[in-house]
Amino acid sequence: MGDLVKRLAVLGSTGNLGQQALDVVRALPHRFRIIGLAAGKNLDLLAEQINEFKPELVGYSPVDNGGERVPARLTDMKCEFLSLEDIACHPQVDIVVITTSGKAGLSPTLAAVKAGKSIALANKESLVMAGGIITSEAKLSGAQILPIDSEHSAIWQCLNGEEPKTARQIILTASGGPFRDYSLAQLEEVTVAQALKHPSWRMGRKVTIDSATLMNKGLEVIEAHWLFNMPFDSIRVLIHPQCLIHSMLEFEDGTIKAQLSYPDMRLPIQYALSYPDRLSNPRIPRVNWSEINQLTFEEPDLNAFPCLRLAIEAGKQGGTFPAVLCAADEVAVELFLSQRIGFVDIAHFIERTLEQHQALAHPGIEEIMAADTWGREEIMKLVNGDR
Repeated sequence: MGDLVKRLAVLGSTGNLGQQALDVVRALPHRFRIIGLAAGKNLDLLAEQINEFKPELVGYSPVDNGGERVPARLTDMKCEFLSLEDIACHPQVDIVVITTSGKAGLSPTLAAVKAGKSIALANKESLVMAGGIITSEAKLSGAQILPIDSEHSAIWQCLNGEEPKTARQIILTASGGPFRDYSLAQLEEVTVAQALKHPSWRMGRKVTIDSATLMNKGLEVIEAHWLFNMPFDSIRVLIHPQCLIHSMLEFEDGTIKAQLSYPDMRLPIQYALSYPDRLSNPRIPRVNWSEINQLTFEEPDLNAFPCLRLAIEAGKQGGTFPAVLCAADEVAVELFLSQRIGFVDIAHFIERTLEQHQALAHPGIEEIMAADTWGREEIMKLVNGDR
């Protein structure tokens, strides 16, 4: 679109990634305009964002807000209230930015894909739960999925100008989280406060815990499989504590391309929004090479962090297994955050839930959502001792 202003709808605008997307818009108002905003529970912040960006379209979750159709604090706003799905496929929207977490992002993602939109996607669960359906619909509609995750953005950038069939292996890097050197005994004593202190990235609570368990990296393996049509056995994970190399791509001739940058999510967000252009943004820090004396890599410890193994296994099994994985993980993380289970129990209860699942090999959306519901109910039965 050159220098034309792109019209954005940000779904999940009050979350961590949604706020960082809006920060990109603040830095580059001559290139982006907010046409739609949508949020869940944080209506106070949503009201502030509406006052600042003056969107025509607003969405929110009635489920999260007592079923209230239009909350009182938003009734005076001069905007049209629509569902997330209606905003995602609205004709005035050029790019749909989907930063909602959990299964809430699946329905609007599918709506945007069917409408042939450009989708800046940060919602992992959409591709993990229904990657086959979403990618098939995108081929039919011509929708463009622009990855926001730093790792998938890195692979996307490494593929730029290359013949995709010459790519041999994806190497996803992971920080290792705050506990990469912990023993199993130490992991059993991890507190919520410790788990929420990520050493490099600023993320929401759910993603931060997933990063600490390495579940986040497992979900990214499944995403990479669908985004880049790469077999699971050709996707490798390496721990890279410095968080400067965001992922690498190995080609048939042995060449390896890597994307490096300061660990700030605004950069991959901005690249997805500005693509194919690269724009200068003074708000995003640059790498200071004088402060870097080493770049190190190591294999992940699957015994200490079994969530990575569970996610990859679920991805390989396919069918409804990834949906159950996402559902069980979402519940387990919430239980850990509320201190009802311990840190190591997250993987334990997810694994037991997956063991109980009778999967469907080729599910539709209804079967995927049913598997999600089953997974949530099953893990609660296991935690409560009803199994």
